[in-house]
Amino acid sequence: MPNICIIPARGGSKRIERKNIKDFFGQPIISYSISAAITSGLFDEVMVSTDDDEIASIAISCGASVPFLRSAKNSDDFATTADVIDEVLEQYQQFQQKKFDYVCCIYPTAPLINITHLKEGYDLIVQHHYPTVFPAIEFSYPVWRGLTLNEEGVSNFAWPEYKNARSQDLQPIYHDAGQWYWINVRHGCVLSLENAGVVKLSEMECQDIDNLSDWTLAEMKYKLLNNA
Repeated sequence: MPNICIIPARGGSKRIERKNIKDFFGQPIISYSISAAITSGLFDEVMVSTDDDEIASIAISCGASVPFLRSAKNSDDFATTADVIDEVLEQYQQFQQKKFDYVCCIYPTAPLINITHLKEGYDLIVQHHYPTVFPAIEFSYPVWRGLTLNEEGVSNFAWPEYKNARSQDLQPIYHDAGQWYWINVRHGCVLSLENAGVVKLSEMECQDIDNLSDWTLAEMKYKLLNNA
């Protein structure tokens, strides 16, 4: 069954300039995502969706394909990951007569990605027919004890019924780890986290990178995981 890996990497990153190709321990950070996809052996095609010639050139040098550049419509700040995936699949079908059974979207700033988890996600989506499978991580502090604030300080407990509960008695809550998504094309290629399968990660195994502090944390975790 043919599978495609799509790595979305537009050129217009705002908070960290040229984030998707910024140097991370001697390599463009996107190279880690490309390498994981290729090394996994799960994909018939590993491609990078970008609107940027420099990113395209680096992606190709790392072993990915860039058969076309992303449209301007899906390169602005409002385009979603789902929009990008849909565009890629439409382009492959229209111009190369290629269709895929499973799509895996891997983000370009995921240097902590673990191939074992990627394979675990694939096994889940194939065996259990989930529409989507993604990695998730438990919130480090119980969200049930969250506070709402106003200009004068604390406004209220978001969930006052839990204000006296012990943290160990509260249900764990998870969030999307922001590394990758497996999508079952037979379900219509809808990127939805509802009724999805999940691969649980530890806090050390992922790091969302939105600002320079996040970048530093990703470097620290990479060093610890790889004895670098």
